[in-house]
Amino acid sequence: MDIKSKIVLIYGPTASGKSNFAVKLAKKINGEIINSDSMQVYKQFNILTARPKKKEQKNIKHHLYGFQDVKKKFSTGDWLKLVEAKIKEIQKINKVPILVGGTGLYFKSLTDGLVKLPNIPLSFRNKIRRLQKKIGQYKFYQNLKKIDPQIINQINPNDAQRSIRAYEIKKFTGKSIAQWFKRTKILFDPRNFEKIYIDFPREELVSRIKKRVDQMFKEGAVLEVKKFNKLKVKKDNSSKKVIGIEEINNLLNGKLKLTETKERIFIKTRQYAKRQTTWARGQMMSWQKIKPNNLSITLKNLK
Repeated sequence: MDIKSKIVLIYGPTASGKSNFAVKLAKKINGEIINSDSMQVYKQFNILTARPKKKEQKNIKHHLYGFQDVKKKFSTGDWLKLVEAKIKEIQKINKVPILVGGTGLYFKSLTDGLVKLPNIPLSFRNKIRRLQKKIGQYKFYQNLKKIDPQIINQINPNDAQRSIRAYEIKKFTGKSIAQWFKRTKILFDPRNFEKIYIDFPREELVSRIKKRVDQMFKEGAVLEVKKFNKLKVKKDNSSKKVIGIEEINNLLNGKLKLTETKERIFIKTRQYAKRQTTWARGQMMSWQKIKPNNLSITLKNLK
C-alpha cells in the first residue's frame, strides 16, 4: 500500500514522548500532525496540558491544538468532524496525516466509528436511574432482557451504566440499543490505519512525569490557572477537568503548600497515565508497541 494513503495513529500515556516521536516521524514521511488529546484543544491551557511548543514543532505543521475556548463545550463528536476534514485536507496535498495524543476515545471513534445515540430528556433518564436504584441491578437487568432481548450477550448483567442506557433508549425510542449501534458510520478504510502505541517503561515514565510537573511551575502554571479562574467557566464544562486546576487553586487559597501541590498533581497525573495504559491493554491489543526511540521499526512498517 502506498504510504500516502496511510493514516498514522500514535497513542501513549502522558509524558511518554509521543509528540517528539510524531515530529521525527513526520520529517521522515512528509507528514503533518493532528492533535488527538481532549485537553490540548483548549487555547487558554498551554502549560498544564503540556501542549507542544513552537520550538518543539520543528517546522512540522500541527493542527487542532489550542483552538477551542474553555467556555465552550467540546465533545468527541465535535473532534471527529474536525479531524475527518483535516485528514482529507492533508491527504489532498499528498502528505501523511499523523494523529497523536492520549485520548483513547478519540482514536476509537475514528477507527470504529462513533455511535449516534438519540437525545433523551434528562427527566426521562433520571426516572430510569431511580427505577434501577429502587429495584437493584439484578432485577433491573431481568426487566431489560424482557423488553429488549437483543441485549442478551451484548451487555454484562453487572454493568449498571450500560444497562440503564439500553433501558432508557428502548423505552424512549422503541428500538433496541443494538439497532442504534448498527447505524455507526466508519469514516476511513481500516486497512489505511497504521496504529502505534508508545510503550514506555513504567519507572522511567514516573520520573518523566515528576520532571514535567516541576517544569510546569517554572513556566507559569499558577498564572495560567489565575487567568482561567477569571473566566468563570461553568462546573460541568470539560475544560474544568484539566489536571492541576483544583490543586493550584488550593495553593492559591492557602490550603496547600507548593510542595504538596506539586505532589498532588504528580500523583493525579501518574494515575491518569495508568488509566491510559489500562485503556490500551483493553482496547488496543492489535496496536504495535514501539519504544519512543525506535523510529526505524515504524518506518519499516510504513514502506
